[in-house]
Amino acid sequence: MTTGIWSFEAALISFIVSSLIGSKLIPFLVKVKCGQTIKEIGPSWHKNKQNTPTMGGIMFIGGTIAAVAVTSLCYIMSNDDYLINKLKIAQVAGGLVMSLLYGAIGFIDDYISIKKKRNLGLTAKQKLILQFSAAFLYLIVLRIFGDDTRTIIPFFGLVDLGFFYYIISAVVIVGIVNAVNLTDGIDGLNGSVTMFVAAFFMVMAGVSSFVGMNIFCAAIAGGCLGFLIWNFNPAKIFMGDTGSLFLGGAVCAMAFGLDLPILLLPLGIVYLCEMFSVILQVSYFKATHGKRIFKMTPIHHHFEMSGWNEIKIVIVFSAVTFVMGILSMLLFLFGVVK
Repeated sequence: MTTGIWSFEAALISFIVSSLIGSKLIPFLVKVKCGQTIKEIGPSWHKNKQNTPTMGGIMFIGGTIAAVAVTSLCYIMSNDDYLINKLKIAQVAGGLVMSLLYGAIGFIDDYISIKKKRNLGLTAKQKLILQFSAAFLYLIVLRIFGDDTRTIIPFFGLVDLGFFYYIISAVVIVGIVNAVNLTDGIDGLNGSVTMFVAAFFMVMAGVSSFVGMNIFCAAIAGGCLGFLIWNFNPAKIFMGDTGSLFLGGAVCAMAFGLDLPILLLPLGIVYLCEMFSVILQVSYFKATHGKRIFKMTPIHHHFEMSGWNEIKIVIVFSAVTFVMGILSMLLFLFGVVK
């Protein structure tokens, strides 16, 4: 079987499991009153989303686990050592565990928020300690199973960063995880963008004959699509930090697992714009004692305040991701980043 068949199987399983979990999870969360508390500082029209069930990330987390486990097992049962080597179980398992650790951090944050009936869960310090711990644990696992400290730096080529590789990589991972988290602010946005990111990484894994990561990426893409059935505008459920932090970890696992973290720059452009819009807004606000660059941040709220509806924002941001995905593929295929 080709990598395309395995990725199709993983995506299909993840899609079916994710969408089916939604049919049971949504009424359960409504029953136990696990509703989202909407921030006062957000767009006023978001108030009608108050008490929409959250923690919907459980849907694609379940789909991903099922898809990776079942498809990998089927692959291993081919009983071919060469095929198993191409699966690279340690890298995939390490990436999945890191994603789950971030999902667990998000779940704790969501649970505290729901229990206290406010939009604040863990403190920023608590989150950062837990997030950096998960990142360093993942990097240590990669090191144990053969990864080195060399990476591609544009215009410089392959550079050995030594000990600083781990510091820089941990900062990148935590930064991207939180950038993905910031992208979760309107119906269908984070799921759509991440679905395209996973799809492009899936193709690159297939071209590299890295079957395990091909399966993992396909599972993430399929799980996001299954979730979007319930999350697209008007959303019947939100992914919560449970889902957005899991996806952030998954995006990093795909990039680092394929040894292509540099492609987080073009392929993750939407995440980066969301993050830097907040950084610029806060910095400018403090420096000018109250002036703003954007009407509201993260930047998807700026477009909302400018009159764009949620569906238009999702389509445009997804289209940008798709275009940058094509650019990333070209950089990859022509060996610019490898």
